[in-house]
Amino acid sequence: MSVTKEAVLERLKTVNGPDFTGNIVDLGLVSEIFIADGKVFFSITVPAQRAQEMEPLRAAAERAVKAVPGVAGAMVALTAEKKGGGMEAPVQPRPAQRPAQNSAPPSAHPHADRAPASQSQGKRGVPGVASIIAVASGKGGVGKSTTAINLALGLAALGKRIGVLDADIYGPSMPRLLDIRGKPQTVDGKVLKPMEKYGLKVMSMGFLVDEETPMIWRGPMVMSALAQMLREVEWGELDVLVVDMPPGTGDAQLTMAQQVPLAGAVIVSTPQDLALIDARKGLNMFRKVDVPLLGIVENMSYFIAPDTGKRYDIFGHGGARKEAERLGVTFLGEVPLQMGIRETSDSGEPVVVSKPDGQEAAIYRAIAAKVWARIGEEKVRAEGSAPAIIFE
Repeated sequence: MSVTKEAVLERLKTVNGPDFTGNIVDLGLVSEIFIADGKVFFSITVPAQRAQEMEPLRAAAERAVKAVPGVAGAMVALTAEKKGGGMEAPVQPRPAQRPAQNSAPPSAHPHADRAPASQSQGKRGVPGVASIIAVASGKGGVGKSTTAINLALGLAALGKRIGVLDADIYGPSMPRLLDIRGKPQTVDGKVLKPMEKYGLKVMSMGFLVDEETPMIWRGPMVMSALAQMLREVEWGELDVLVVDMPPGTGDAQLTMAQQVPLAGAVIVSTPQDLALIDARKGLNMFRKVDVPLLGIVENMSYFIAPDTGKRYDIFGHGGARKEAERLGVTFLGEVPLQMGIRETSDSGEPVVVSKPDGQEAAIYRAIAAKVWARIGEEKVRAEGSAPAIIFE
């Protein structure tokens, strides 16, 4: 049974708008609806300042659409209208307790306002691991873990030795994304051997506990677990360890950024304004703890209809690129919203390895090449900022 836009709109009229004033369709809050293979995509416009309290509205709209006969799935996002021709002003760092050169506003230079990697001196690294990078997002649901694993596979395709640390204790994704089952073995009963798949060395809390076991640990226990998975694992010789960070900017993210010598961070966002607002929080967090920003990835950037080839900007388009330019951060690339990326991730065969000749895999490899180049640039900057010792 085919699904029509009219049927979807009719069902969405049963969803009350904010403050129960009318319904979201008559209030003009529903974007253009796109339907492909029984799956429905659209966004709902809400006030930016009320985004957090609007999640029940989004969930209600998703449930309503899934109840339409013939609908196999739904992807609903919250978005917000820009005000005054631009996004809200960036969060300014607190005055004092910070060197003057780091408190200046971002420059328009492509690599401006980046803390050199040398400022990570004093942080204990991981033996054999040349560079550690974080893949982060200001909020969940933007495809961060899918981006992280395909970035790692893209780096491996460049001939690099790559490891992946799943740092999301409460919601580990790597066991499912890579379809890895079983428990890791130990060396001498103390050090864990990482699991391996597609040439990657991988460690995740998901390998150590059952998928349905709830993690109710407090902050210190989380940090202890992260430290063990980072430093009590036999990683061997790696060019890059990709850390899939938890979403947001909480204690786990801040502690990892402060205690681990990160070579840089990759921020993942979607085009809509609300995701970009949260992405900026992540950018500011890394800047405040002197972690170089390798760049921004715009995920779910656009959709190409498989039957007509027509392009749809379901969640808007280009927002992350403009934000990167505004903040003086490298824009790493646009990843389309495609069923193939989600389906291959759900099946444990990420698109970079399952469809290496496809367009999506090429996009991830191009992003990986830019990230590798940025790691090199930051190393050069760090070496250039270090004092030279001359013997006469």
